[in-house]
Formats: sequence, C-alpha cells, structure tokens
Amino acid sequence: MSLISNHPPGVAPAKARRGLHAEAGTERQITHAPHGHVLTNTAVWSPDGRWIVYDVRSDPAGEVFDGARIEMVNVETGEVRRLFEARNGAHCGVATFNPVRHEVVFILGPEHPTSGWTYGPSRRQGVLVATVCPGRARNLDARDLTPPFTPGALRGGSHVHVFDGAGEWVSFTYEDEVLNAFREETPDRHINLRNVGVSMPRAVTVKKDHPRNHDGDYFSVLVTRTTARPRPGSDEIRRACEESWIGRSGYRPAPGGAPRRALAFQGHVVTAAHQVIAEAFLVELPDDVTVPGDGPLAGTATQRPAPPRGTVQRRLTFTAHRRHPGLQGPRHWLHSSPAGDRIGLLMKDDDGIVQFWTVSPQGGPPEQITRNPWPVASSFSWSPDGRHVAFVMDNSVCVAEVATGRTRRLTPRSDDASAPRPEACVFAPDGRQVAYVRRVPTGEACFNQIFICEFHE
Repeated sequence: MSLISNHPPGVAPAKARRGLHAEAGTERQITHAPHGHVLTNTAVWSPDGRWIVYDVRSDPAGEVFDGARIEMVNVETGEVRRLFEARNGAHCGVATFNPVRHEVVFILGPEHPTSGWTYGPSRRQGVLVATVCPGRARNLDARDLTPPFTPGALRGGSHVHVFDGAGEWVSFTYEDEVLNAFREETPDRHINLRNVGVSMPRAVTVKKDHPRNHDGDYFSVLVTRTTARPRPGSDEIRRACEESWIGRSGYRPAPGGAPRRALAFQGHVVTAAHQVIAEAFLVELPDDVTVPGDGPLAGTATQRPAPPRGTVQRRLTFTAHRRHPGLQGPRHWLHSSPAGDRIGLLMKDDDGIVQFWTVSPQGGPPEQITRNPWPVASSFSWSPDGRHVAFVMDNSVCVAEVATGRTRRLTPRSDDASAPRPEACVFAPDGRQVAYVRRVPTGEACFNQIFICEFHE
C-alpha cells in the first residue's frame, strides 16, 4: 500500500502535500456479466460478509432508473443470485442489506406506468425481499393519495432506504405527490420539497379509493421540517437529504444516557449573503413516532406531513464564514462513526481541495481529518472499528486513518476511464475488504463491474 504524506505537527500544509510512494494491495473483479452493476453508498454487504447486493441500471451513475433486477454476488465464488425481477413495466434499484437479517430493501417504481403516472421522485416506494425467498417482495411503506390521509402512510415516493444498526427502523428521503400540484408556496399551501423520513415495523392499511394506493408493513413518517423560503442567516432549510443513522447502537445525547435513534443529514440553508449552501444537521427521534406533534402525521391536501411529537431538529455546522462554505465535493451521505461520536462529511479546505472532516453530534467546529493533495472523489464509509474511512481519491481506492489523517492507496492509480466510480466505496462487515465499481470493457461495450480490494492495517 502507498502512503500519502499528510500534515504532521510542525509541518506546513504545502510540504505536507508532497510525496507519494506507489505500492498497491490486491483487488479482484467479482462480477463479469455484460450489463450494468450499481452499488448503493452503504450497506451493500450481507451481514456475514459473503454477498454484495446491487442493481442492474445501465447508466454508470445510476441516474437513469431503468434496472429490472436486484441481484447479489458471492464474493468468494462469483455465484450470482437473482433476488427480484420487476414486472409490468416497473423498474427497481438502490438496494441495501439489513445489517442483522438476510433481507434487502430497495426502490420499486410503478407497475403498469401510464402517461399520468410514470416513475419519478414522488412515485416510487420501498420494498423488502428476504434472500431465502427471492421474488417474494412485500411493501415497506404504505401509500394513500386521497384525503383524509392515513397516518403511517406516505402520499409520495421514498428513496435510498437504509436500516438502522439494529436492523429495525429504516430511513429514507421523500417527495410528495399530492403537493406536486402546487408551484408557489403560501402560508396556507405548501409545495413539494425533499425531506427525510423513517419507517418502523407496524402494518398500515389504507383505503383503496385510488389505483395507486397500497398497504405497507411499516409505519412511515417524515421527521424533518423544510420551508420553501428559508430566512437568510437562519437555521431554516429548503431541502433535507443524504441522511444516515448515528451510531451502530444509537445516539447518546448525554454521557451515560440511554441511547436514542437519531439521523444526520444535509440541510440546504440560505446564508446572510443569500447564498444557498448545504450544512450538517441532526434530528433526534422519539421512541414512538406514531404520536402526532404540532400537525397531522399524514399532512393535509395543502400541507406537508408534520414530524411526530418529540422530534428535535438541530443544526451542527456553521460554515458561511469559510473561504469555501458549505458541505462540498461528490454526492455523499453524512455517515457517522460506528460508536456514534463523530459524523463524517466532505468539505473543501482553504486551498479548495475536498477533504474528509468530522463533527460531533453535539455540534462544535468541524475537525479536518485529511490534508491530501488530491480531493476526495467519492462517497465514503467507516471501518467497523471506526478507525478508518474508505473513499476514492486520485483514481485509487484509498483508506485514511481517522486519528492521524494518514491516507494509503489500496489500489494502483487508474486511468480516468477505468477509475473507481464515485457512488460507492463500502467497507465489509469485518473491515478487511472494500467494495467499489469500475467501468470495464466487455466486447464492444463498457459496463460497471463490482470489485473488491483487501485492507490490512
């Protein structure tokens, strides 16, 4: 492995960014089929570390939602198993594993799409499939598109579903189909804005007075608050997205206190200078999300669904004063350390280079971890012991030690065409391997293929 010089005490940043010793670890291609393979940013490994789940969207970045199958591949044998195949014109994608059970959750688009109901952010849902029962999908979230709306059901679409560390609750981002009808927000009429929600195990049954209504096995609510016109300089946000659970065993708001569930997410604020930037936020969740707060959980025909009672949304970073304000770099999720004591994020340093930073769930100044000469070029993941993070940098898979920022290459530098892709760089449950995607020529075409590389301290 190569060591990338960092910024040790007493050494100027300019000097710290010189020097690179080129060595590389072992990497191995584990998929070979002539079609796309797209990994989600997290939770792609089975609990036992033997399988990786993916979808087959054709676009390298997965931006074209045209995948028809969810599959998993055995990392030792290369065996591929089909877990789900969409039917009746639907498509599926963005699959993640439950961390304690052999089941996956993913997006399913509409079956029998029509000109008035095609795939879109407000017209998708989460579904679950146990790996021992391939093809047998059950609805995660319920949907109710007609008032009076059903508490626990959504009126729109959910996206990027991820289980908490206990394998019980699921987080997601959400957009509202009902409010898509409105283009201008007024005090009495909201518009559709992206928000974050959670689902807990509890069946929800809805009335069947709309052809797109359906029941679900989980009770789903929104937990963030947004507004179409955030006040400049305030903590109000227009968009909530790129969330993740804090801590493998939950979040402790006070030393010695009982763990609670909480999510970190990106919130888009407006600075006093009227610049829109992303900042890190946290939302603490109550133990019971079925109790309404200051508004209906299911919303109304003109109002967004309201968070449950006891939900607390709090801003963590304040970066408007920096030379390069806001969270920046490739699209990434604010993954926390397994212990839940630090939240990872990407920002530019004063030289404009995207680096890995952390911030405490209690707030305070972000701490810069890496000081590398090349920008972090992908989403990142933490090792299970919380000592390292993996990401793509300078066309290589790299691992940084969180305590020191020292960064090592795990793979040789590639050319641009075959470099590891930015969407996923995910540690295995045992911390000894990292999964990622490269573009590989196959015949006259080029497809995403899944690779793994070894990591040894």
